[in-house]
Amino acid sequence: MRLSAMSLLAIAAFSAAPALAQSVPVGPGKVLTGPPDLPSVEPLSRGASNINGADTRSVIAPALPSVDLGPNATAVDYLQLAQSALAANQTGRAQSALENAETLLLTRSVALDTTGNPDQHPAVRNISAALQALASSDIQDAMNLVQRTIPMAERSRPPRPPG
Repeated sequence: MRLSAMSLLAIAAFSAAPALAQSVPVGPGKVLTGPPDLPSVEPLSRGASNINGADTRSVIAPALPSVDLGPNATAVDYLQLAQSALAANQTGRAQSALENAETLLLTRSVALDTTGNPDQHPAVRNISAALQALASSDIQDAMNLVQRTIPMAERSRPPRPPG
């Protein structure tokens, strides 16, 4: 039985999936995503999308470029990556980096009775506003918001773990 090159590429990607947590290219405009035990092939988008109703064209969001900086990366690291991605007009990469920065800033301990209260940290609000600017294709506003947010995130970041 003969297998096509695409079949071999897909088999190789599926067998490599357990070792990789990020998206893996499997063909032109497609990436392998998802958990190792349930991988799926998704369209890859290099542009920001599905941030809000104005820029959503499908209920299934395309996969964004991977921006994993490693387990010790901080919100500042992701904001700096977003800044360079915006400067290069890589809006999908910028969106992914901003979402990672926001997640790191939102990871905190709170009292049980305050879990429903939104985070009021100015850096979190700025990142949300930068994402909305991306949804409106306002790269300059997104860049300005990221630049203003980096010092805020530097002041609020926990120390890096020793290592």
